[in-house]
Amino acid sequence: MPELQQPNKKIFMPESIQELLNSLDHTMKMQKGTFLFQEGMPATELYIIRSGRVQISKISQDGKELTLRICTVGDIVGELTLFTNEAKYLLNAKVLESGEVAVLKKEYLEQQLIENGSLAYEFMKWMSDHFRRTQTKFRDLVLHGKKGALYSTLIRMTNSYGVKREDGSILINIPLTNQDLANFCGTSRESINRMLSDLRKDEIISVNKGKITIHDLEFLKTEINCENCPPELCNID
Repeated sequence: MPELQQPNKKIFMPESIQELLNSLDHTMKMQKGTFLFQEGMPATELYIIRSGRVQISKISQDGKELTLRICTVGDIVGELTLFTNEAKYLLNAKVLESGEVAVLKKEYLEQQLIENGSLAYEFMKWMSDHFRRTQTKFRDLVLHGKKGALYSTLIRMTNSYGVKREDGSILINIPLTNQDLANFCGTSRESINRMLSDLRKDEIISVNKGKITIHDLEFLKTEINCENCPPELCNID
């Protein structure tokens, strides 16, 4: 059956910021399985993804991983360290797909924001949208428990990587293991296994070659009392 592409929903980056980032000529190759940075390292650079994918995550003291974002082309990685003395990275940035990043010195961007009031204003508005998106993720994790976290993650995945089919179903066009989903939800792989099994049994989803198809998106939304946030806020990027 032919598939109809559903566009990736992202928060729009203001033109002034795009111009600044596009002027960068210092690029770096990144290889799958390596890290752009890890928690606790001195934070002196920001990275703009030109190609490839990067996972942003937090590792707890007991070794449990919580995945916060999957960053793709055009995303900035490391932006939370701006205007912080002796800044250190708070999260880990692992390369999921080899590609290239542009490298922006933290001090250079800070100076540009100080000297250019309109650029600073646009950057703050843009960052505010990112904070709102992060807050909605934590809201779903805290208020709706493990099941709500999974359902919310699947909904966000459809907004980021969804391919809408003619029968109304939506293919999440990215391979996902049960451990990947567990990391997004802050829970165990065994819990995810059980919940996915129930969803398959009820024909809410199906799984083929590691890719999930959502057959009843409204069911997932109803179960978590979805507030129908704009797709640019409700995504996994």
